Amino acid sequence: MSGGLFSGMRLSGARTLFYKEVLRFWKVGFQTVGAPVLTAVLYLLIFGHVLEDHVKVYGTVGYTSFLIPGLVMMSVLQNAFANSSSSLIQSKITGNLVFLLVTPLSHWAWYLAYAGASVVRGLMVGLGVFLVTCWFAPPGLAQPVWILVFAVLGAGMLGSLGLIAGLWAEKFDQMAAFQNFIIMPMTFLSGVFYSVHSLPPFWQGVSHLNPFFYMIDGFRHGFFGVSDVSPWTSLAVVGLSFCVVAGTALELLRRGYKIRG
Repeated sequence: MSGGLFSGMRLSGARTLFYKEVLRFWKVGFQTVGAPVLTAVLYLLIFGHVLEDHVKVYGTVGYTSFLIPGLVMMSVLQNAFANSSSSLIQSKITGNLVFLLVTPLSHWAWYLAYAGASVVRGLMVGLGVFLVTCWFAPPGLAQPVWILVFAVLGAGMLGSLGLIAGLWAEKFDQMAAFQNFIIMPMTFLSGVFYSVHSLPPFWQGVSHLNPFFYMIDGFRHGFFGVSDVSPWTSLAVVGLSFCVVAGTALELLRRGYKIRG
């Protein structure tokens, strides 16, 4: 009975921490949700205006329609990473992380709360980007299940990666370096703005080593029903990558890496 009560208390604690993390970014929604949507719209206006009449993808898909799913997924990934990483590094630097360390929350509860809130923020930003940009060139919804699967998996993976970065970093410039030299290049070189089939063979091979490419390509398949690689291949790569990253984050949390003396 006492064991069940203790488990219930920990579940309640995880739910409370999750709510706190969602509330944290929602209270500054203009910055955490509105600003990324505006950024994506600017990308669309600039690249879509310049290349719409010059680039056709998959034979019949206009460039602006092709670009929209890439921008949506890019926004999902970047904001999922930013949510967990920024929350953890801020708590470490300000010293309020100690209040979580004295609770009976397990590493699973920490992970579910931080990664779950990151998924919520990523999906909210992605939905906002889609609703605003689809007015310019509706991309269609050929297979919506793939859209949801890759959006959730991608947000979960980047939320987990944000946890790893937040645990590793000890100051804000280390976190900025992680984002600027790892997350941003992998995102921009994943086919957001182009089809990898337009690249030379060498760079096509390099792109296929980037798990972000499979997230965006599989996500785009849900809109058009066609993609650069099979969505099942993308699902296998993304699923495996998620398991590795999530497992690493859970193990670091279990050990109390850089958060316990």
